[in-house]
Amino acid sequence: MSRALTTTARDELVQAVRERYRAGSREARKLILGEFAAVSGYHRKSAIRVLNGTPCDRDDARGRCRPRVYDEAVRQTLIVPWEASDRVCGKRLEALFAVLFPALERNGHLQLDEGIRAKLMAMSAATIDRLLREVRSVSGRSRVRMTPTALRKSVPIRTFADLHEPVPGFMEMDLVAPCGDVAAGSFIHTLTVTDIASGWTECLPLLVRDSSLVVEAVDELRASFPFRIAGLDVDNGSEFLNETLVRYCLTQGIEFTRSRPYHKNNQAWVEQKNATVVRRFVGYHQYEGLAALEALGRLYGASRLFVNFSQHGRSGDALRSQPQGDS
Repeated sequence: MSRALTTTARDELVQAVRERYRAGSREARKLILGEFAAVSGYHRKSAIRVLNGTPCDRDDARGRCRPRVYDEAVRQTLIVPWEASDRVCGKRLEALFAVLFPALERNGHLQLDEGIRAKLMAMSAATIDRLLREVRSVSGRSRVRMTPTALRKSVPIRTFADLHEPVPGFMEMDLVAPCGDVAAGSFIHTLTVTDIASGWTECLPLLVRDSSLVVEAVDELRASFPFRIAGLDVDNGSEFLNETLVRYCLTQGIEFTRSRPYHKNNQAWVEQKNATVVRRFVGYHQYEGLAALEALGRLYGASRLFVNFSQHGRSGDALRSQPQGDS
């Protein structure tokens, strides 16, 4: 009989019997206890503790009575960074919190109470996925998104035949993954952007591989180049071919193209800089965490002038040929 009762039914039975059990005489309590134990499946000692206990809200389907650590306010707040990060999984979202929260607050998309902030920063990846399970199941069916195939077809392909003495501002962009021997887990990537005409190269570390971070990095790098970014050519990775970056380039007047799949030579300029700049300075080891992110940022910031002025003369020649109003 006890096995046929669900947790909800057992809770309702306890609520119905508890007051009658407490108000009854000794003999009445014995009869109520025997009947309750037979129906619910509790041992008599456990039944006594349950009937003499205080009502509580069960934490989950397993029936554990304990206070909730993450209430509805925390869950609703968690949805905002999840949406802003293009609905990534809990492991990737947990790694993004340290940089995502300040960015959302800086742009007026989120105002965090200190108590909620502390709970979110202490939240594990498994808890993030659990709290987002309901909204993910609903949003997965209702959200209308451009399919990857349709998105790829909307971005034109650029080949060598399309390069007719490009002026400074048309660039190739790639993401380098110094991951060691195993490309698993969350580790720091390097975004490399190389101007085709001048060879000018800028690098910026990203905490994880994420489309929203790529857009923020491109927006930051625009101020580092001595000329306007007129075009971006990327490979066919999902970190580049996504609605977020396509929409950003469209609104900023940046021509957005892609290389042919499995043709690395289509991006020969940036691939060369991946080897001579990123791999030479950073190597192939895997780096994780904010401390490594800051160290790599200082490294790229200190080396950019050496790379762009001392290693070859094309950058300086291109700068001298630029009109004064374009710098």
